[in-house]
Amino acid sequence: MGVVTQPDRPQGRQLKLRPSPVKELARQVGLPVWQPEKCRDPAFIDTVRCARPDVIVVAAYGQILPRALLEIPTYGCVNVHASLLPRHRGAAPIQWALLEGDQKTGVTIMLMDVGLDTGPILGQRETPIFESDDAITLHDRLAAMGASLLVETLPEYVAGRIKPKPQPAEGATHARKITKEDGHIQWQQPAVSIWRRIRALVPWPGTYTYLPATPKQLLLKVWRANVAPEVCGVPGTVLVIGRDGILVACGEDGICITELQIEGGRRMSAAEFIAGRRLCPGQVLGP
Repeated sequence: MGVVTQPDRPQGRQLKLRPSPVKELARQVGLPVWQPEKCRDPAFIDTVRCARPDVIVVAAYGQILPRALLEIPTYGCVNVHASLLPRHRGAAPIQWALLEGDQKTGVTIMLMDVGLDTGPILGQRETPIFESDDAITLHDRLAAMGASLLVETLPEYVAGRIKPKPQPAEGATHARKITKEDGHIQWQQPAVSIWRRIRALVPWPGTYTYLPATPKQLLLKVWRANVAPEVCGVPGTVLVIGRDGILVACGEDGICITELQIEGGRRMSAAEFIAGRRLCPGQVLGP
């Protein structure tokens, strides 16, 4: 038995090398740890082959396993994926479930093949997506669900009591990797789309706009907001400023910003922001 995780990465202001939480926990329980830069490295593949694993379990590893690795374990490679496959195959299923306004999502335990999350299904469990959910709360709930379902599913699969079920041919979507540019708010969009984006992209890259300032505009990160229905105005225009939030017109309806962060500052409530900085109705955020 052993654990594979990403190499130690520089973190913090001093950019000191830090191990992943997976590595730290593995060391606490006395498990060997491998940290290949690329899992396609022939030397690493030989190491795994010599370990003769019965099964390999993959969860949020961040690399695509080559065929040479997939063929090593007796019972194959099992992946814990944070969506109800075949919907949201790919790198960012949690974010795209929120971005697309899905009413539900879940976890899938699947047998891996050479495709991108295309292997047969061993088990699934679903959860509703609440209006109060964001990428953090949904991630934490799905992580707990995935761990529980894996513990239930794996022994049954190895014992032959679960037969892998091919994924449906219909309903497949691709959840591409999120980029920093995805966080740029386009005020011409409907308020509900912007609201979904704010919830989907925390903590990274976060959603942001720009505040007019001299000599240059300042980046303004939006942490929390609500949809304000039946609001009209030029998209991006600040309409109302109050202790309950900053109302901004969108392509349809409006967004009431309740928590935000100015470039170089700390995260704060709308009331705190208004008290310490000039912001007037009629100003236009963006582009």
